[in-house]
Amino acid sequence: MITLFLIGNIASGKSTAARYLERRGALRIDLDQLAKDLYQPGSAVVDEIAQEFGWGVLDACGGIDRSALAARAFASPEDAQRLNAIVHPVVLEQLGLRLLPANCCSVMVPEHDLAVVEVSAPEGFTDAFALADEVVAITAPVEVRRVRAIDRGMVPSDFDRRAECQPSDERLASLASRVIDNSSADDSLFDSLDRLVEGLGVSLPVSSRSARMEERHV
Repeated sequence: MITLFLIGNIASGKSTAARYLERRGALRIDLDQLAKDLYQPGSAVVDEIAQEFGWGVLDACGGIDRSALAARAFASPEDAQRLNAIVHPVVLEQLGLRLLPANCCSVMVPEHDLAVVEVSAPEGFTDAFALADEVVAITAPVEVRRVRAIDRGMVPSDFDRRAECQPSDERLASLASRVIDNSSADDSLFDSLDRLVEGLGVSLPVSSRSARMEERHV
């Protein structure tokens, strides 16, 4: 199985790229969702987060209130690093279980020719890059990303606060083995992904045309 890590800042198109490849038949793993799935009431991860950021990040059931956590954990780059230090080791373990051959019959590994992993905080996850065959940065200028985020309902100040905590496009490029420019509002992102997959020798079961049509209707 070929594994791609997709990295990119908010509203860059990273999730669009991952969804598109999933629609074509790839295994998609969203590290943010993987982390959120760990936020179960009573878990060691939840307890450690509450101790670090305050009990106000918990909801009525004792799980994580994601909005409250985001307000505190993304207040500064240092706060984001504090959250990452708690969640990262557990997420890395779970990712390995999904990507690496199982040593136990109780762990089922889906059979896919391509796995796509969305990485929202790449600088704190470089120790996992050895699991990837390619690290692909999806980039777009901050002013383009700001308009996209606002168009989909994000408050401008929220975008600005989160964007300040994220790496520059130059830094993303330095972490990646390939860079895809997603500045244009056309099919160039899909075209670039198709060329990438073809170049890796991966044959996906769903046609590019069908996947594009589905993605446009999201």
